[in-house]
Amino acid sequence: MEKLKHPDDLQKFRKSLESKHRPDMVRIFICTTGCRALGADEVCKAFKSEIEKQSLKDKVEIVDTGCQGLCARAPVLTIEPMGIFYGRVTETDVPEIISRTILKGEIVERLCYTEAGKKTPYLRDIPFYGKQKKIVLRNCGTVDPKSINEYILRDGYAAISKVLSGMTPDDVVNEIKNSGLRGRGGAGFPTGNKWEFVKKAVGDVKYLVCNGDEGDPGAFMDRAVLEGDPHSVIEGMLVGAYAIGSKKGIVYVRAEYPIAVEHLNIAIQQAKSLGLLGENILGTGFSFDLEIKMGAGAFVCGEETALIASIEGKRGMPRPRPPFPATSGLWGKPTNINNVETFANVPIIILKGSEFYKAIGTDTSKGTKIFALAGNVKNTGLVEVPMGTTLREIVFDIGGGIPGRKKFKAAQMGGPSGGCVPAQHLDLPIDYETVKEVGAIMGSGGLIVMDDSTSMVDIARYFMEFCQDESCGKCVPCRIGTKRMLDILTSITKGQGKKEDIALLKELAEVTKSASLCGLGQTAANPVLSTIRYYLSEYEELINKKDAQTLPQQSITTQP
Repeated sequence: MEKLKHPDDLQKFRKSLESKHRPDMVRIFICTTGCRALGADEVCKAFKSEIEKQSLKDKVEIVDTGCQGLCARAPVLTIEPMGIFYGRVTETDVPEIISRTILKGEIVERLCYTEAGKKTPYLRDIPFYGKQKKIVLRNCGTVDPKSINEYILRDGYAAISKVLSGMTPDDVVNEIKNSGLRGRGGAGFPTGNKWEFVKKAVGDVKYLVCNGDEGDPGAFMDRAVLEGDPHSVIEGMLVGAYAIGSKKGIVYVRAEYPIAVEHLNIAIQQAKSLGLLGENILGTGFSFDLEIKMGAGAFVCGEETALIASIEGKRGMPRPRPPFPATSGLWGKPTNINNVETFANVPIIILKGSEFYKAIGTDTSKGTKIFALAGNVKNTGLVEVPMGTTLREIVFDIGGGIPGRKKFKAAQMGGPSGGCVPAQHLDLPIDYETVKEVGAIMGSGGLIVMDDSTSMVDIARYFMEFCQDESCGKCVPCRIGTKRMLDILTSITKGQGKKEDIALLKELAEVTKSASLCGLGQTAANPVLSTIRYYLSEYEELINKKDAQTLPQQSITTQP
């Protein structure tokens, strides 16, 4: 690739790509990331073989994409320009799709989205997609993540071009501040403020870090973005680097995400080849380079200071703050850390303006949020909705409700250190403050739905087991507190609990929460506190059942 040496060169390159675009070409978009586990690669190969066999290469194009969202129907594909959605596609379906849908325009009904016996062939009519608003996921499922050309065709790198063509670092910081963008990693700290702290920090070297260490069970938001649209993250980091005065960036991603690492590596090399990473970007004098650091999968490394330690080659353990990373972070230099989803929002804010972005969401929580919808819900998958969307809308309108004849019981929000939201709060508008009020946290976006067959005490035990196992052990409140809470919860679930256990659990939870060094310990007790708050009767029932079983037989017989 020939390097682009001026912002105008990028525009010319985009125009040349547009001139080669063929609107008459049928494009079949196949998710080959998450759907790979259910045979998507084989489906993709079958399509390419059939197209070759029928001499359709000039009429039909296969596009390997990232996640298209509706994971419950995997493997999935969409056919454009018709807008047809097919799910649970197998290799054997491929010849029929080609012969009927591609060549004759007919619908293969058995592959359509089905709800209550109704077949819905067109993606635009599927309820799962109808209430979503895709900003971060704007390209996921609709571009080849291994092609920088496809990203550029969709205004890719136009944001950094705009920044370098006429915005000062202060302009960029103020635009992000005005947008109301908050960190999507869980804490919800205002992104613009964070950038400003590092910009003003004294230092000859400053680092920009992307936190892709997504450790919540069932969560795959950041993974999906890195797999499906890595250039959006790179571009967001470029804007951030310009704003804070950084020349060096690191993407910290877990080694368990091999596809994300592969696609990110390809994207970095492509951006360097075009002169969009490296020295003198677009001939503006701005330089920024990027590398990948793979983590070993420790949950605690999602915490900023533990992540920094891991990058430095040390054991991933948090440190006391202050000093904060903004003044003394990676190798003692001012460091800004944002997660994948946060950076992926930035190009849209710059291109469309902060006023566009802040018009979405609530007064205190702007923009959209991605959730990994999992558990006892019909339509599991990746969901992006405006802040303020209710839990009911996500679970029932988008998720399709609870399978079978069971009822909604709770939603676990915020991962293992989040809380369980009961049915009485189904109309809860989801934003940072409101979710906290009911005993949960936004977290990175894990949302696990539970039906009325779920034991909430066992749920609390499961998440406490995870937190205890992932505790680094550095501070006593977390190391000992999580172990003792797990022991008590295990005893209760085994029918060996005591009446005083509930009070002891609450006391341990509050101490661990208030005295732990980092966010893991400070939030680890949330599942315990939220389940006691809303499902106290289940704890009492298990304990009372045990007590009743230990009484003399005559004392529990029914009197005539």
